[in-house]
Amino acid sequence: MSETNPELLIEIQNSVMTIIINRPERRNAVNLEVLSGLVQALQQAEQDKSLRAIVLTGAGEKAFCAGADLQTGKSFAFDYSEPTMAFANVFRAARRLNVPLIGRVNGACMAGGMGLMSMCDMVVASDKAVFGLPEVKVGLFPAQVLSVFQHLIPRRLLNEMCITGEPITAACALEAGLLNYVSDNLDEKLSWLISRVVDKSPAAIRRGIYTMKHAQSLSFEESMAFTESQIGLFALTEDAKEGQLAFREKRSPVWPGH
Repeated sequence: MSETNPELLIEIQNSVMTIIINRPERRNAVNLEVLSGLVQALQQAEQDKSLRAIVLTGAGEKAFCAGADLQTGKSFAFDYSEPTMAFANVFRAARRLNVPLIGRVNGACMAGGMGLMSMCDMVVASDKAVFGLPEVKVGLFPAQVLSVFQHLIPRRLLNEMCITGEPITAACALEAGLLNYVSDNLDEKLSWLISRVVDKSPAAIRRGIYTMKHAQSLSFEESMAFTESQIGLFALTEDAKEGQLAFREKRSPVWPGH
């Protein structure tokens, strides 16, 4: 467990990196130290080919992340000479990531916490979790969050959550397609999901995530041209050769990972 930043704990076990926002007394609200730590952790993970998955969660049982820490009075005091902002840089780092990022939503997921959850590739939530964009209640709006959140749920629900600021339940979030699974045994379901990732081809997943993220914003013809080039590269990997050989030999593959 990393102790270099006591407010952001990092554990690596069995090829899985777990990132824990460790501010339970503030409902895991984030500050600049947490945000910069998140960027560094995601960049580290991208460079570590031994990692098969990353889990992002909050400490305790009450909150995943309540967003920016409003108690500091400095959460929205920006340095306008900088062309990018700390929260947005976390989203950028996640966008460049080719390791599966799984959100473990253990409690309230609010405001910027919704952005952190939305930037994940998959999400498992407690059945007691709640989700909301309450920024309008303090005179703000979930502007940056929209970049990673707006394509995940139906537009009418998006409008309601942003404009009213009122939360929804885990069951509603699941129905809307915001989550993969809701469970009363969060860690058991999380372990089950991870087990379905780590036995697959590391090379296929890394290049596959890259392909999905880049194809997402392309037009149909641009996407077809891009994916036509990608499938040939998939087939050149050692994992592809081993996977097809294992299929023909009716055995489990032993992935080289490249």
